[in-house]
Amino acid sequence: MSLSGLGDTGAAQPPLPALFPAPDPPASAPAESGTVAPDALVSAVGAAGRGRRRSGPARPESAPSGASDGEDAGRQLVFFGAEAAEPTVADLAGLLAGPGEVVRMGGTARLSVRVDAAWRVHVLVAELALRGLAASWEPTDDDKHSVRTSYTRVLKPLAAAWLHGAVKRPPAVLHLTGRRLRLWVAAAGTPEPPGSFLLRLGEGDRVSWDTLGAALAAAGLSGTLLTPDEGGPAYRITGRRRLIRLAELIGDPPPAAPPETWPTRP
Repeated sequence: MSLSGLGDTGAAQPPLPALFPAPDPPASAPAESGTVAPDALVSAVGAAGRGRRRSGPARPESAPSGASDGEDAGRQLVFFGAEAAEPTVADLAGLLAGPGEVVRMGGTARLSVRVDAAWRVHVLVAELALRGLAASWEPTDDDKHSVRTSYTRVLKPLAAAWLHGAVKRPPAVLHLTGRRLRLWVAAAGTPEPPGSFLLRLGEGDRVSWDTLGAALAAAGLSGTLLTPDEGGPAYRITGRRRLIRLAELIGDPPPAAPPETWPTRP
């Protein structure tokens, strides 16, 4: 069933309160049918974003006297984070970097992703609503959840960039911005104590793994590739500096995300 009221209509789904903790700040109560008004989702996410910008420390326009070049560079890189840019459809490349899939039909395309936790459904539906995309979800036979958009011409450029025939493959030059990484973490990021974080990959996307590793390295997040035999496929990000970098890029956790699942800034 469509969560936004704009997408495909399917069989009745369990009501959202059975799946998700109430976000803070609270959104409007869902209807009995399981639908969620897009305005309520956008409001909740937007309020969280505005709160982050207000409560965060003021960033100096220039480094204080005596600051090293490395320290100044670190401050500048934060401006490429999720909080410094408006959401766009191009950000959905972050879902395709993970386990997301895109398929074409005529002059339209649809994006889908399977996730392992109910809170991820709530976050992704809200993120898609922010970009004007209708979204629906359904439980899967393996106790996971499938989130998908409707077929739309809006996603056609994304599909053209990522599909070679029917095979998903990232563009030769891929930039992982803060908002793209935020969506990757929301769909398939997993903390791995002590001191590491996994960014999971699509199991059938082996041809993409090296390109994605290079894109992570270019973003300052060099990781170790874990094969399926090693608990992957995933890139493991380790080291305090890289984990702080990841947290700065993706911003604070969305309201529905359990705090322990999200990289945090010190």
